Amino acid sequence: MSILVDRNTRVICQGITGKVGEFHTRGCLEYGTRMVGGVTPGKGGETIADLPVFNTVAEARDATGANATMIFVPPPFAADAILEAVAAEVELVIAVTEGIPVLDMARVLPAFENSKSRLIGPNCPGVITPGQC
Repeated sequence: MSILVDRNTRVICQGITGKVGEFHTRGCLEYGTRMVGGVTPGKGGETIADLPVFNTVAEARDATGANATMIFVPPPFAADAILEAVAAEVELVIAVTEGIPVLDMARVLPAFENSKSRLIGPNCPGVITPGQC
């Protein structure tokens, strides 16, 4: 069995300034996940749960060393959020968003071919390694 996340995984949240993104970020912090920041376009420079918010995934990755992202954005924007994470070469992309249009995902999946990224989701409950993160 593969361990996809552990206590060394550095996670960002795309959509951290939204109600659901902030809620799950706080829950991850309480559990011990190494949350290092979040991304919401146009809200860079803010903080949520004492974490820095960045305008782009690439900025967040460069500043924090993030190697995983969890995506909590509305379905119409989820495909672009996933593609942004792949373009930034984030190793693990966890798309929790449900209701992403099928044709959007058909457009997204080819981006993972020959990329450094792996996709969990969409419409998934996330990933956990008990006792670690």
